[in-house]
Amino acid sequence: MSDHALNHSLIPGARNAVEVCLAVQPRQKVFILTDHRTRRVGMALHEEVLRVGATCRLAVLEDHVQRPAVHLPESLMAPLSQAEVALYCVYPQAGELPSRIQMVRCVEGHGIKYAHMVGITEDIMCQGMRADFHKVDEVSRRLLQRAESCSTIRVRSRAGTNLVAHFEPRYTWRKTSGIIEEVWSNLPGGEIFTFPARIDGVFVVDGTVGDHFGEKYGVLDRTPMTLEIEDSRLRSARCPNRKLEREFWEYCHQVEGSDRVGEFAIGTNLAVFEFTGNLLQDEKMPGIHIAFGDPYGTQTGADWSCTTHVDVITRSCDIWIDSEQVMQHGIFISDKLGIDYTYLSEDPSVMPMYAADPEWKRLREGP
Repeated sequence: MSDHALNHSLIPGARNAVEVCLAVQPRQKVFILTDHRTRRVGMALHEEVLRVGATCRLAVLEDHVQRPAVHLPESLMAPLSQAEVALYCVYPQAGELPSRIQMVRCVEGHGIKYAHMVGITEDIMCQGMRADFHKVDEVSRRLLQRAESCSTIRVRSRAGTNLVAHFEPRYTWRKTSGIIEEVWSNLPGGEIFTFPARIDGVFVVDGTVGDHFGEKYGVLDRTPMTLEIEDSRLRSARCPNRKLEREFWEYCHQVEGSDRVGEFAIGTNLAVFEFTGNLLQDEKMPGIHIAFGDPYGTQTGADWSCTTHVDVITRSCDIWIDSEQVMQHGIFISDKLGIDYTYLSEDPSVMPMYAADPEWKRLREGP
């Protein structure tokens, strides 16, 4: 199949993005930015936008700027600013965060409904993007209700994570469930996040690292990285892979704020059940991830910013919101959150993972 041929297996995920997540309407103006690597994803999205009767401009990043793209030229920013809906499906390269921030700032400034699909792959289009996002939204809302009024969240894992995060009402919790109601969200969706007032403890990264690290180092199940955090600052990083350890430490000390925890998030997509090494999907798996760097102040209310942002994920954790445990071994405790797992039994790719966990039946049914 040529690079320009439409891959029909991408259509269900693209239709989910266009019809369910973004709710694109006939005659709306849509702008899609893709790149050579994700061109077929962009084409599938373009096809679905046209199918609903909207107008669409599909632009390929390399046709307008040399990679890595630190700054987006006017030939891309002008049509973006005129759009009502926009999608960014580009596979990232090191150093491109400033151009992604540039795009998000434009989207926020013009009130454009926007799907941020950085790092999207054809596999993710056929997995995480086929989720029932109405169900993901339901789980996210239930968790958000508890998080918005909490003062602390405690996280532990069998790998050694032992972390306490403190929260203040002045910082807003956000829901990015895939149903894009406010300006923008990542896709595939499935998380709630905020800026934590303070974080202390040990965070063992045995999942995925964001930015360009995911593609380079994959899932860290065999070479976990242990991070020590004090007063929200990264104090040490230890990893059997010394190259990763060094690169991560350097990344987190580029500019003021690079070493500061700017995001605390809980994944809520029950249909994401295994790590792929791609943060876009992996961070939506039920569990905890945090990020060092920019706190998304326009959404969280944090009063500082940073030109770097890198996420890290710990797997199979236990979570307590204040004194109430809501997750055990990476599975939400259904009776505590009112989550109905029944619909997952219809998905043969998901249920074997849950069924293999001895805690599954007890946690699903409650005491």
